[in-house]
Amino acid sequence: MSYLTMKDGTQIFYKDWGTGQPIVFHHGWPLSGDDWDNQMLFFLAKGYRVVAHDRRGHGRSTQTEKGNDMDAYAADMAELAAALDLKNAVHVGHSTGGGEVARYVARHGNGRVAKAVLISAIPPVMLKSERNPGGTPIEVFDGYRAALAANRALLTARPIMLSRGQGPVLATPSIVPTMPSETRTSCWKISWGRHGCASHKTVRRKR
Repeated sequence: MSYLTMKDGTQIFYKDWGTGQPIVFHHGWPLSGDDWDNQMLFFLAKGYRVVAHDRRGHGRSTQTEKGNDMDAYAADMAELAAALDLKNAVHVGHSTGGGEVARYVARHGNGRVAKAVLISAIPPVMLKSERNPGGTPIEVFDGYRAALAANRALLTARPIMLSRGQGPVLATPSIVPTMPSETRTSCWKISWGRHGCASHKTVRRKR
């Protein structure tokens, strides 16, 4: 497993496959680099070098209370890009990953970035304010944070305990393909809501 230690000691897990022009994938806030595996395998087969990392506080990277903001996310990406010598790279970001891409390109991408792709991304800002009336109210993020603090297990684990006749079973990868599509959709939606704490800290600092 590959890790890079940031200047503040945070360890960032990453995957780096293949050769050729780099495509760097930035995941959304409840996910990890693994959620890009299908796309990485596709472009790897097309001759590209593909890279994905677990953002700080996500996946296999350090679970840190500091640096849960776009500036730190972009700085982490800059350190990773320098360490892997990523040049002429295409950066693809979904959700929070799109915000990370935008901030990285603006602050650190000079001479290293060929293109940026933002998919259902949070820029320019996701928090509702006078300047951004179409954003999400801070109360929504407060609700995520309160629910996680009150009963994280209920919020994150219960939805993946499924009844199969003889009682509940854990929704393991071998079982997921056999689930009804409605059940899979429900599981993914709940899974995507797990990191409300990190998202909450990010938006509160940008108020």
